[in-house]
Amino acid sequence: MLIDTYNRVATDLRVSLTDRCNLRCTYCMPEEGLQWLAKPDLLTDDEIVRLIDIAVRLLGIQEVRFTGGEPLLRPGLVGIVERVAALAPRPQMSLTTNGIGLVRTATALKAAGLDRVNVSLDTLRPDVFKTLTRRDRHKDVIAGLEAAREAGLTPVKVNAVLMPGLNEDEAPDLLAWAVEHDYEMRFIEQMPLDAQHGWKREGMVTAGDILQSLRTRFELTEEGSEKRGSAPAERWLVDGGPQVVGVIASVTRPFCAACDRTRLTADGQIRTCLFAREETDLRAALRSTAPDEEIARIWREAMWGKKAGAGLDDPEFVQPDRPMSAIGG
Repeated sequence: MLIDTYNRVATDLRVSLTDRCNLRCTYCMPEEGLQWLAKPDLLTDDEIVRLIDIAVRLLGIQEVRFTGGEPLLRPGLVGIVERVAALAPRPQMSLTTNGIGLVRTATALKAAGLDRVNVSLDTLRPDVFKTLTRRDRHKDVIAGLEAAREAGLTPVKVNAVLMPGLNEDEAPDLLAWAVEHDYEMRFIEQMPLDAQHGWKREGMVTAGDILQSLRTRFELTEEGSEKRGSAPAERWLVDGGPQVVGVIASVTRPFCAACDRTRLTADGQIRTCLFAREETDLRAALRSTAPDEEIARIWREAMWGKKAGAGLDDPEFVQPDRPMSAIGG
């Protein structure tokens, strides 16, 4: 198993398939984009599947989340999903996406074995979407969400980041829309993961702000910690249920003590946390013909050194040296 010195056990693997993205969200990367990883540096499809196999067979991983960048830009995505679905034991599989490519891929991904999707959508207003993402693709995301629901990639979860002066007033409208369309709405506090390091804690829209705004229109009943488990989202029943809304308060209510995640970057590095500045190289071991047991040992050692928390409340906190698009959210 993957255990650390604080007795946390990682059972959830986040796999970044690419650092590339077809949006330029202001809280993630600069308008001109980033210097993308060279193709030889990226893990191949075979290498990704082998590492996931090691993780589920030797290290106790039970859930795999494919991320990016934008994972739908990975040409071999459907094949990777199909091969991971054939592993024993078979992990639960989900995908975090901006939704733009789901119209053409949702049915194939479901047939390959994908269980569900998380789709990022920060606003219902096309003009605000264009400002936030620097791309005019709002209608494509809406269509992708509908395609995911129709394909059975459920529950379809919608992730929104609220930004001061842009969409901070939209929480009630987003939740009402999600309830109407049978999506599970989740609001995420903006985290310091932008490449240009422009994040400031002062003035950010907090979990408290979001809940206060939602309660102007809805009655929220907290589900409680027993149902939450190690999940990052605190969840509330909406008007008595069955619909729920989640809030991920990574900054103001950190959940590091219950973290069960390990992260594999697109270039084969292990990260124990989104905010970690240290990485452990698995790609070199893969390409030196190391046996599975040796790769598992390296992975275990990396997780054993996981820190207690991200330290976002520490005034000396230093942002990661890689943006979220390269680490995998």
